[in-house]
Amino acid sequence: MANLREIRGRIKSVKNTRQITRAMELVAASKMKKAQQVANAGQPYAALLAEALSNLADRVENLDHPYLQGREVKTRGILVVTSDKGLCGALNGNIFREIAGIKDNAKFVNIGKKGKQYLGKAVGENLLASFEVADTVPYLQIKQIIEFMIEKYEEGVIDTIEVIYPHFVNTLIQETTNATLLPIRDLDEIIKKLRGKKAGERKAVVDERKFKFEPDPATILASLLPLYINREAYQAVLSAKAAEHSSRMVAMKSAKDNANKLIDSLTLEFNKARQAAITQEILEIAAATASNG
Repeated sequence: MANLREIRGRIKSVKNTRQITRAMELVAASKMKKAQQVANAGQPYAALLAEALSNLADRVENLDHPYLQGREVKTRGILVVTSDKGLCGALNGNIFREIAGIKDNAKFVNIGKKGKQYLGKAVGENLLASFEVADTVPYLQIKQIIEFMIEKYEEGVIDTIEVIYPHFVNTLIQETTNATLLPIRDLDEIIKKLRGKKAGERKAVVDERKFKFEPDPATILASLLPLYINREAYQAVLSAKAAEHSSRMVAMKSAKDNANKLIDSLTLEFNKARQAAITQEILEIAAATASNG
């Protein structure tokens, strides 16, 4: 049976670990709540953008824009969103498995230190750029990243702009999602998506009044399409941040619970060892008394 001092040391060590995981769980829970609030705050903007796109699309007879035109896909352009830190369960591992399953030619842009470490080894020169984004997720930084990818798209370096990220569903579920931003294949489907899950319950606002647009509706619509792409990328990163904090909170809670179980087990082992030592001392005293008698 293990030495009493050794068991006591292990109990102390596990208690210290439990204290750390408990603190990390609370921090992650606080960050997750804030990230959820920020992610949900963008829905009114999305709904307004949907109505603007819908009303303009109805007034444009022939939608002729490079973002709406498909082309032969020789090289996919993929934005990968991962975390900067670990201890968040299988979150990053699921993203990496998704990337490993890509057999087409692809070039990558990365957000997050974990993704940079993986892609640097897995794809090498096909990693065009890597960025780090704070938990507050500055919109202008995401806009610059997407503008970099759009530039590559217009130059023909890549033929799509996709984003692979962990989509926050709820506290326990984070789905690895691959969303295509460019080319835009179905404008009506995009409008429906922007209106949200309750689009079927809310009647779309269609303004039938006759307006004189300056410039023309097609030009205004063309200026709104980059806003949609930037908004979708920004929303994906916000969702990924919420998913990261949620996954870390669950992982730390699981670690804390396991630490509690281990402490209980070690405490029981310690008590058994102490009882055995006491029993051994009593037997030795009894034996010594009997031999002297």
